[in-house]
Amino acid sequence: MFNPASSLQVSGQGAGDHVSAIALGGNIGDSYRILTAAMETLATTPGIKLQAKSSWYRTKAVGPPQPDYLNGCAILQVEMSPDLLLEILQAIEQKFGRVRQERWGARSLDLDLLLYDDLIMDTPHLQIPHPRMRERAFVLIPLAEIEPHWVEPISGCVIKDLVKEVDCSDVHLFKSN
Repeated sequence: MFNPASSLQVSGQGAGDHVSAIALGGNIGDSYRILTAAMETLATTPGIKLQAKSSWYRTKAVGPPQPDYLNGCAILQVEMSPDLLLEILQAIEQKFGRVRQERWGARSLDLDLLLYDDLIMDTPHLQIPHPRMRERAFVLIPLAEIEPHWVEPISGCVIKDLVKEVDCSDVHLFKSN
């Protein structure tokens, strides 16, 4: 089984290092600017090293009528538990104006913890792998761009194969000005 941590070429990788995949998205305000700034915030957060980032993709929104989203993914090397990583992601969302009003509603920034090593975790506040990632082309396409061989631990399938099982017609590469 593929272990994403074994593929990293990181000097000084210690026993406390883990590899995580996150999804980033937004559709309120200047999404490109917000997502780029959120990525920079992640890269400069203590205990997090940005290993890879995908291109940005314009996607149709899931849920109530709202503007299209800009989405992408990142691979992080982290020196923290999944729970602490989730807290950091939620703090970054708040920093960029995220307000949780309705499920699947419009938002300035959405950061989802998708994968954490090959961990399977199901608690009331956190599920890893993300429970809907296998259904979402807007997650799988950018994730396959940067880590196509990561094995999603519940299905046992690599990300590049999971992409083939979803409708990708509403996901388009975003070209910034």
